[in-house]
Amino acid sequence: MTMHYEEYGDSIAPLMLLLHGGGVSNWMWEQQTQYFTQYHCVVPDLPEQGLSTNEGKFSIKNSAEQLIDLIIDKRNGNKVIIIGFSLGAQIAVQILSLQPQLIDYAIINSALVRPNSFAKSLIKPTIRLSYPLIRNRFFSRLQAKTLYVHNDNFEQYYRESCQMKLETLVRILEENMSFAIPEQFHKSTTKILVTVGAKENSMMKKSAVDLVNNNNNCRGVIIANIGHGLPLATPSFFNQMIEDWINEEKLPENCKVI
Repeated sequence: MTMHYEEYGDSIAPLMLLLHGGGVSNWMWEQQTQYFTQYHCVVPDLPEQGLSTNEGKFSIKNSAEQLIDLIIDKRNGNKVIIIGFSLGAQIAVQILSLQPQLIDYAIINSALVRPNSFAKSLIKPTIRLSYPLIRNRFFSRLQAKTLYVHNDNFEQYYRESCQMKLETLVRILEENMSFAIPEQFHKSTTKILVTVGAKENSMMKKSAVDLVNNNNNCRGVIIANIGHGLPLATPSFFNQMIEDWINEEKLPENCKVI
């Protein structure tokens, strides 16, 4: 295990692994690690991001394989909960597919699982043109706003954005745009909650439907008035949703069931 990770809560309690999205790092889970003190929270920085900047080239499959080793090392015979947002949600789906019986509960938030070869072909030329804007604070604030990054976290978000190399950004986006539901996903015995924001694009919503339709243990909901960034936008709602799913497999109220 080479990627950086931090641990919070009770080290002998059930394991909760939190996987961040692209363009952010483990700090996005601050509201969760403060809330779930009764769990053993493990929060990694994915390769080439955060404090794992120099820990090998990022790929979804390689990240999943490393994290499986980490889960096995840290679980201590306890139940395992995995929570992923965006890029982290794709990795969570990969973990559930590689080890169908390893995870007890999963929350898959905003996972894109419909590959888009045309969009992927545009990544390199588009990013090469827009990359200098990363260091523009105004542009960075606009990007942060779309992810619901709070003002308290903006400086860290901006600093990490400025540190990201062009080739890293291209690689992460290409992985994101290429990801499809793995062949073994339907075999996972994990109790899976799939969520997507009502304000997210149609591909994200269709991806949520695809995930629900590909595993009998999946339930899915569309969260009203939310775009891409539920854990940061409404952490109290998100935390309660997690707790209800883990304890009762209960879906959040006032949400459209997929």
